[in-house]
Amino acid sequence: MTSPLFPDPVDLDADPVLVGSIGHQGQRAKGRARTRPLPLLLPGPGGPLRPAPGGGVTYASSSAARNFDRRQGWRLAGEGAAGAPLRIAMLAPPWISVPPPGYGGVEEVVSVLTEALVRGGHLVTLFCAPGSTSSAAVVTLLSAAHPDEIERSLYEVDHVAGAFEAIDRASLDQPFDVIHDHCGFTAVAMADRIDTPIVHTLHGQFTPSTAEFYLRHAGKVTLVGISKAQLASAPAGIGPTTVIPNPLDVSAWPLQEQKDDYLLWIGRMTPEKGPQRAITAARAAGVPLVLAGVIQPGKQAFFDAEVAPHVDGSSVRFVGEVAGAAKRSLFAHARALLMPIRWEEPFGMVMVEALACGTPVIAFAEGAAREIVVEGRTGFLVGNEQTMAAAVGRLSSVSARDCRAWVAAHCDPDVVAAAHVRVYRNAARRRYTMQVAHV
Repeated sequence: MTSPLFPDPVDLDADPVLVGSIGHQGQRAKGRARTRPLPLLLPGPGGPLRPAPGGGVTYASSSAARNFDRRQGWRLAGEGAAGAPLRIAMLAPPWISVPPPGYGGVEEVVSVLTEALVRGGHLVTLFCAPGSTSSAAVVTLLSAAHPDEIERSLYEVDHVAGAFEAIDRASLDQPFDVIHDHCGFTAVAMADRIDTPIVHTLHGQFTPSTAEFYLRHAGKVTLVGISKAQLASAPAGIGPTTVIPNPLDVSAWPLQEQKDDYLLWIGRMTPEKGPQRAITAARAAGVPLVLAGVIQPGKQAFFDAEVAPHVDGSSVRFVGEVAGAAKRSLFAHARALLMPIRWEEPFGMVMVEALACGTPVIAFAEGAAREIVVEGRTGFLVGNEQTMAAAVGRLSSVSARDCRAWVAAHCDPDVVAAAHVRVYRNAARRRYTMQVAHV
């Protein structure tokens, strides 16, 4: 079954001699790609770019020409061998380490994508919060992580400015082909202040304020959305945006076909995420509920008023923030994950994590849940707490293996990474064309 989230297979369009090649044959082929005659690539002002003695181009007075000279054509312009490795600056948010020790959906996505890109032979430098680990080259720019100060512009601006400075320094010797930005807004707003093209993943929903921001600045970057539901609320005029789902390594999540007798809610303790509605639904179904999640600053009053009075250690248990093996075990043994959301959730990684463990999802028909929950196959879409409770009685009709198969088909890290690489090459080609036009 094809999902609207990722309807078409990714055409890698790659030369088998060059993809991942590390032997002598591959190195010679990449060398030939690097020395491809420049006039065949892109025109310059007043005619084709002319080869300079020893390689490069003659228009060395401009930043575009200097970058083209150092890259010798094939990499920045995205031409030459489709499988040639890229130099990628992965810009993670500054608040939580990669991978996250607990809560941190974006950081987990960055971690999985980065590992897949490195595995694919690309040269990735990860700019991230202190405490991060990766197979990529890790660069931390701040003195500490700031998990309790998420979205504080002070740290985001400091982080992005430091990354831009490091990327500019690298351009003197080994320039990056692309920056993949996962931060908030700083890199997007300042993207025209750096030569390296920026691909920016939209991790949040569009609001009137963010819509105005992207209308003003989206032309400076290449945007990537994570679901069609997310882009449905995008303002007209931000240009075409590719949809690439978040990746998940299915092999890291245990398949459990025999379930325990509890339902699971997991996430941030906020009214729109609906832990209070999950309590109502679980009680109506007569099934114990486990609540797991982080109480972020400013949300304690909501938890104390709407959640804590119902926690009795039996019918409703609160286990706090969970990570690692404990988190995977909670997902794997639950009868179902409840998602009683009342907002346009852009993706919802917890749904995909549950499905990877063979655990069905019962969700309100909001946001990307309409794309991830395939009715009767990966769970059920419902309208309120009462119909959510009724759907619990139909869980036996959902196969754990079907749930896991959906994730493997749509969120495989290597497929997602290949889709991003195609976007990277197009962004590099687009930026180079724009730069040459101003030479």
